[in-house]
Amino acid sequence: MPIAKQATTDSALDAQVFWYKYQREIAILLGLAVLGIVGLAGYRLYRDRREATAATLFSSAKTPAAYEAVINQHSDTAAAASAYLLLADAQRKDGKFAEANATLMKFLEKFPRHQLANTARMAMAANQQAMGKEDEAFATYQQIASANVPGFNAPMALIEQVHILQEKGKAEDARRICETIMMQYRDSYAAMEASQLLRTFLKTAKPAPPDVASPKPGAPAISTAAPTMKVLPAAPPAPSVAAKQSAAPVTSSPAPSATP
Repeated sequence: MPIAKQATTDSALDAQVFWYKYQREIAILLGLAVLGIVGLAGYRLYRDRREATAATLFSSAKTPAAYEAVINQHSDTAAAASAYLLLADAQRKDGKFAEANATLMKFLEKFPRHQLANTARMAMAANQQAMGKEDEAFATYQQIASANVPGFNAPMALIEQVHILQEKGKAEDARRICETIMMQYRDSYAAMEASQLLRTFLKTAKPAPPDVASPKPGAPAISTAAPTMKVLPAAPPAPSVAAKQSAAPVTSSPAPSATP
C-alpha cells in the first residue's frame, strides 16, 4: 500500500490567506488604533494648553472676584482647585464663615481626592468653631481623625478635639485622647502638645479626699478633734542652801565642866 505523505504548512501562505480573508477588519482596527492615539495626543495637548492658560490667569488673581473667574472659566484644572482654597481663605478673613464653608464644600465635591482635601476639612471645622457650632466642629474633627490618612491633619484634629472637650469641662475624655495621640503619633508635634496638656491636667486635678472609715454599729465614735493639753500648776521653787541653813534649829553643845 502507498504511504500517504504528511501535509506541510507554509506560514507565509497562511499569512497571505489570513490577510486576504480579514483585510477589511484588520484595516478598520488599525484605523481605530491610529485615531485613538491621535485623539489621546490631541486631548493631552488640549489639557496642557488649558492648564497653562488657567495657571497664567491664576497667577495674576489677587482678589475673590479673580479667583471666581478662574473657577468659572477653568473649573476642572489644578489652578481652579487652588482658586477654591484661596477664595475660601479670603472669605474667612472677611468674617464670611458660612460662605467660606460653602466654597470648601464645592472644592471637596469637585476634587474629592485632592491632596489638600483634609486641609479643607480642617478649615471647615475651624469656621464652624468661629460660628459657635462646637458640636459640628467636633464631628468634623472626628471625621478627619478617623480617616487614618498619614500626615499632619489627623493628629492635629485630635488636638482640636481635646481643646473642645476642655472648654466643655470633660477633662477625663480629653486626657484619654491625649494618651491616644502620644501612642499613635509619637514623633509628631501633636504628641508634644498632648504631653504638655497632660501635665496641665495633672496640675489642675483636685486631690481625692482621705478615706475615713465609718464606725461600726455599736462601736464608740472616734473623735477626730485634736487632743487638748491640761495645764498643771507650777511646782514651788526649791529652797536655796542658805535658806535651808537659816531655817535649821541652832543647838549649842554644853561647855566642858572645870575639874577641881
